[in-house]
Amino acid sequence: MPVRKRIHTTFTDRFPLQAANKQDQTRQAIAAEAARIMVTQSQFNYRIAKQKAAERLRICSGAAMPSNAEVENALRAYQAFYGGRQHSSHLQKLRSIALTVMRSLQAFRPRLVGPVLDGTADEHARVSLHVFNDPPDAVALYLLDNRMVFHDELKKIRWHDGSYRHVPQLVTYADGVEVELTLFSCLGLRQAPLSPVDGRPLKRAPLSEVECLLANA
Repeated sequence: MPVRKRIHTTFTDRFPLQAANKQDQTRQAIAAEAARIMVTQSQFNYRIAKQKAAERLRICSGAAMPSNAEVENALRAYQAFYGGRQHSSHLQKLRSIALTVMRSLQAFRPRLVGPVLDGTADEHARVSLHVFNDPPDAVALYLLDNRMVFHDELKKIRWHDGSYRHVPQLVTYADGVEVELTLFSCLGLRQAPLSPVDGRPLKRAPLSEVECLLANA
């Protein structure tokens, strides 16, 4: 009977796995702290939240940072644990406001995007809508005609070709909640900008889909 050759495992053989586990734990810790910062400090920028989390945990900047998607998963877990029914109730309120505004803007083919759509909106979140028209600034004339108070902003978005652009948006109010209307030409309906979370085309929900979200709640 052949004799099996014994394989001796040394510390250096195990080290890559241990290092990987430690790296994963670091990423999870930063993601969890970044999620807490986003909720408690109304921070909507993933990059800034991760930097603050690393500083708060005294983790060097060279450490592996979690992806935006990992932070979003931690954010959902945080809201589910600490928000509970109150978070769900507030989310439904925001979606209801979004639906009302979208119905009033049907001529501009509004689409709901962002935290109110994906379910991560907190009490400080805006209702974010994409609206489409040629020319785009016709939306401003509509708001003026209806005596709605608003102000102008520029929003930096990642275009579908990977470049970054500053797109005009109008910020108004509905039931005490800020509503941002990002202005696109009609061609903008064909291809959505890229999500800051996972780099894929941003999910945009039409009026009918928002109605289903509320009906199924």
